[in-house]
Amino acid sequence: MQTAAANDFFDVIIVGGGVMGSATAYHAAKRGLRTLLLEQFDFLHHRGSSHGESRTIRATYPQHHYYSLVMESYTLWQQAQAQIGYTVYFPAHHLDMGPAQDPILRAVIDNCRRHNMPHEVLNRRQLASMFPGRIDVPDDWIGIFNRLGGIIKPTKAVAMFQSLAHKNGAVLKDKAEVIDIKKDAENGVVVYASNGESYRGRKVVVTVGAWINKLVKKVSGVELPIQPLETHVFYWRVKEGHERDFAVGGDFPTFASCTGEGGIYVYGTPTLEFPGLVKVAVHGGDPCDPDKRPWGSGFRVQDLKEWIQARFMGLVDSSEPVVKQACMYSMTPDEDFIVDFLGGEFGKDVVVGGGFSGHGFKMAPVIGRVLTELAVDGFASGVDIKPFKISRFIMNSRI
Repeated sequence: MQTAAANDFFDVIIVGGGVMGSATAYHAAKRGLRTLLLEQFDFLHHRGSSHGESRTIRATYPQHHYYSLVMESYTLWQQAQAQIGYTVYFPAHHLDMGPAQDPILRAVIDNCRRHNMPHEVLNRRQLASMFPGRIDVPDDWIGIFNRLGGIIKPTKAVAMFQSLAHKNGAVLKDKAEVIDIKKDAENGVVVYASNGESYRGRKVVVTVGAWINKLVKKVSGVELPIQPLETHVFYWRVKEGHERDFAVGGDFPTFASCTGEGGIYVYGTPTLEFPGLVKVAVHGGDPCDPDKRPWGSGFRVQDLKEWIQARFMGLVDSSEPVVKQACMYSMTPDEDFIVDFLGGEFGKDVVVGGGFSGHGFKMAPVIGRVLTELAVDGFASGVDIKPFKISRFIMNSRI
């Protein structure tokens, strides 16, 4: 692996080696830019938001601005995995379900129509016919079915982007915790690490996940409204003899479910990583300090058990999950991303990507492209970043 010498000068320094930073390093290096990727822990660690066995990818969002990002990401995932030679994206159908008048579902339907996305709106009887004996919903619920679903293998995907970045000449360095970023008196920016090393570059991209508010506030005084949450992913045992009914590669979809006001938002995937186990989890978590994790027991687990028992008609054992994995969310108040220039004394020399709010992983390939273009070109082609700008929040600053 290449190393960073004291006198090296980089075109782009990326701080944070999760999926967003690694995808950015890939895009930057592919453009022939002198690229440095820094990670505070070991690469592929399990303390942040980019590890584990699966993430869903879907195009059915209530917000219209995500559609083009997801659609481009489908293409970019396939292009990247073709370059690396192994599979990280597994296609599947997708099903959204919930109360027929739920505003999220109504917005999803509107967006499907707006973008001419083929889809089917199904009532309880039609859902039961499509997934006989496996999915049941109340009479006043609907399902929205489409073929643009799938599963991403997260740890494998991060390793893919890092390998491709290195293959294209990027320098990768882990156990390099960044503690400060300053303007260079001559040109560009200087990044300082806790081990006493420093790195000079023209541009810096900050993608440190749940640690982003700590670092950005220290560097600039800007306090981003991003709340770290500890969340949990659960895997539940499919009843013996029904394993194939819930397996990827068949007709069982990735899924998401609104449950009405005051309820939970449930998501999951078919069986892939653990034979005979289906992934079902709650979107959300408990506020925490990423450096002082409680490693708790889970968020609204009893509600999740009741959802599984009701929706899967007893074919999935809802008594206790078989596997539990802890993860981190970085939540903004509106659950939209932050993708923007830091501004202030840094102007356009520092770009921030964060607040991906538990649903950004699927869009990592396009976010990596956007962050690279913002840093190097000063704008992102084909993407409207207005919904992701820092200025939409009221910020407290010491400068």
